[in-house]
Amino acid sequence: MDSKKTREFETEQQVSCIILAGGQGSRLFPLTQLRCKPAVCFGGRYRLIDIPLSHALNARIQSVYVISQYLASGLHQHILETYQLDLFRNSRIFLLSPEETLHRKVWYKGTADAIRQNLEHFKSSSVNYFLILSGDQLYNMDLHEMLLFAKKTDADLVVASLPVEEAEAKRMGLLTMNANNEIAEFVEKPSDPNVLKRFVLEQGFLKNHPHKNLQAKHYLGSMGIYVFKREALFSLLQHSGDDFGRDLIPLKVKEGKTSTYVYTGYWEDIGTVASYFKANLALTSQKNCLNTYDEKNPIFTHPQNLPNPLIKETAIKDTLLSQGALIEGKEITNSIIGFRVHVKKGTVIRNSIVMGNHFYTAPPHQSPPLPQDFFIGENCTIENAIIDEHTQIGNNVQLTNKNRLQKYDGDGIFIRDGIIIVSSRTILPDNFVL
Repeated sequence: MDSKKTREFETEQQVSCIILAGGQGSRLFPLTQLRCKPAVCFGGRYRLIDIPLSHALNARIQSVYVISQYLASGLHQHILETYQLDLFRNSRIFLLSPEETLHRKVWYKGTADAIRQNLEHFKSSSVNYFLILSGDQLYNMDLHEMLLFAKKTDADLVVASLPVEEAEAKRMGLLTMNANNEIAEFVEKPSDPNVLKRFVLEQGFLKNHPHKNLQAKHYLGSMGIYVFKREALFSLLQHSGDDFGRDLIPLKVKEGKTSTYVYTGYWEDIGTVASYFKANLALTSQKNCLNTYDEKNPIFTHPQNLPNPLIKETAIKDTLLSQGALIEGKEITNSIIGFRVHVKKGTVIRNSIVMGNHFYTAPPHQSPPLPQDFFIGENCTIENAIIDEHTQIGNNVQLTNKNRLQKYDGDGIFIRDGIIIVSSRTILPDNFVL
């Protein structure tokens, strides 16, 4: 048997993947007002859940479990419409949501509790390893490599990690390792400067990370991606504690047989409006961003049977245009334009995300009702903004955050991290200014 076939056989027969997709994403409000965090649009055509699901399918993992919770119906619909099983060999996707039974109450209390409450599903699987992923992170990791590392080290638990600067370190799990990649110490979201000192990486460690700022202090942060041996996971979940990073990973590190797989590529945890905005617009420059152009490891999403975008007398630079868009505006620069977006004459859009629409015109009997038509009107100026799905923006609207506000709450329009957000279903009248 050749090495490629051996590699596929090991993954297909020995690994199941669990994707934790229950996040409410309160820091992404109002983008998460009508959808869960993993269902938020990304890059003009994807949903955040598409990234981990695609990586799992590219790794030829046969059984993928998606555990959801908050506003799960839209996420489930997207997955069912996108991931037709006959397109992905023998892979199967199982959608799990909170259920009340004789033995448990509904609603998951954390990452570990979500898996604990679904143990009957995982115990019925015959696999030797469980790969646990987050439903709202961006990265281009070859999961095969991490799984082979787990088998080679024979660790009970492998934690994926990468160097991060102090601002990120304070909101992540940090770890130290020895020369054999074994985890020596783990702490979750440290804020004490004396604790942080113990986790500072030596500068030489960054030689394989050329995109990092070599002048800044770095720490080895957990990516929230784990490979567990079957019995190690089941045993660990018998201990009290609802969250892996806060409760169970530190406990397992003390028990031993834990290693870290150090990742050297791009990774972003979509935690805030600012990080979401930055990760999207990075696609327009193709610098330090998610690689969506790898044909060997494609990012899958729901196919659209739409015409090519139509562009009329518009100056377009460093912009991603999605199918079905009708662009009549004056200028679009450094922006992402989603499906079926209609931009009318004289309008200028810079450094912005326009998510797109599910229809060109609203179908009848929508509850709550949608605007009848979706468009950005004539002679508008939109800068540093996110325009959500199914919105209507009148003529001569100026969205430039002229007062440089960091936060603002209005009627369907908000500012977070200095970024204007027009929430889904909003109608902005002619001559509106913010």
